[in-house]
Amino acid sequence: MNAHPHLQRRTFLKQSAAGLGMLILPSGILFGKKSPNEKLNIALIGAGGRAIQHYGAFSGENIVALCDVDDNALAEASKKFSGAKLHNDWRKCLEQKDIEAVVCCTTDHTHAHVANWAMLRGLHVYCEKPLANSVEEARVVRATYLANKGKLATQVGTQRHAGNNFAEVRKLIREGAIGELTEVAAWGDRRLPKPGYLPAAGDPPKHLHYDLWLGPSPLHPYNPGYFDTRGPGTNCLNWNMYWDFGSGQVGDMGSHTMDLAWNAIDATHPIAAMAEGEPLNPDVSPVKLATHFKIPANDWRKEIKLSWYQGGAMPKAPTDQAFRGVGHGAMFTGTKGVLVADFGSHVIIPNGTPADARLSRTGVKGGFNFQGQWINACKGGPETCCNFDYAGRMIETMLLGLVAYRVGAAIQYDPAAGKVTNNPAADALIRRAYREGWTLKG
Repeated sequence: MNAHPHLQRRTFLKQSAAGLGMLILPSGILFGKKSPNEKLNIALIGAGGRAIQHYGAFSGENIVALCDVDDNALAEASKKFSGAKLHNDWRKCLEQKDIEAVVCCTTDHTHAHVANWAMLRGLHVYCEKPLANSVEEARVVRATYLANKGKLATQVGTQRHAGNNFAEVRKLIREGAIGELTEVAAWGDRRLPKPGYLPAAGDPPKHLHYDLWLGPSPLHPYNPGYFDTRGPGTNCLNWNMYWDFGSGQVGDMGSHTMDLAWNAIDATHPIAAMAEGEPLNPDVSPVKLATHFKIPANDWRKEIKLSWYQGGAMPKAPTDQAFRGVGHGAMFTGTKGVLVADFGSHVIIPNGTPADARLSRTGVKGGFNFQGQWINACKGGPETCCNFDYAGRMIETMLLGLVAYRVGAAIQYDPAAGKVTNNPAADALIRRAYREGWTLKG
């Protein structure tokens, strides 16, 4: 008996694609062959909270799956996307055969897991920041992406990158507006002190699948203080300062603000890191912190020092007003002066500028559709600006600074091997231990 024509066609497509080195997505669609007018089948993993901010951006596509550990969030999301299948466990969600792409808005400690599992199943991924919660996670996710580069579209949700000031700052640095680049610093002023993990406080509500919320992280008793219902984008501040659930300001606003610097310096990986900050709390990431990295030379600049400051720690200002109004910003130091930027503006301060000089910042308007860039890439368009190669290297660097902070020593790093070479305790902190039954490479 002859096979059904549809099955014959699918077999032919798979054989032809294999011979041409193409990727067959679970839906049977060849990557890069989807018309821009065709809709993409997307799963929202994490359907409430931050995901609500994406409803409009992705509503023009097919939302075929919704996944959340909170049944109430699922119910609300399903009012918007009534045809989507509902899931609580993202691992089960990824088994749904018609999914072509995933938007990950889960807790930080599951980002790398969702992203890596999805890519291993041939799915495009848009993942909220931070991409990873350990150096090893950043490396694994980046390696999976690089193994599928040209086949899968990825984007990390550092959406401020879409502003035209990012490109303008990069242009000025590359054109030598401040001379030869010698040092770069980024900082954030957010402060969220917490004493330690919260004590047990009753049982989780029936609508919350708390064990799935914990995911790969160690078991911690339920406390409603880890959760917040005030609105989208705020609940992460209830849990991301804890080591097992996030990386504090490094992964939060650090991902956004360091991006302003990272975009301009064409860095690969650091070869050394050191840190200084408040006394180590074994439960909670620091409020006040300064991390410093040695970034190797490339084809247009020499080796530079790169720094991250947070929670009151700051680089030395070149003038009295240089940092005024810049809560989250970056400073580029060169042989002829400095450039200070925030997300939407910048100012160049030449050497010799009086300390009390009045400064006039240049505002840069406009930008591009950040989520739209990813959707276009999923359908065969140009590569995204914040793909898992670019963003993976950046968060690996930032997280290495936390490793140096936790051991209280300067560390030497072999980026090819992903190994700290001078401190076994630091090398052990490159990776996280997962609860039984959870794996990064599923």
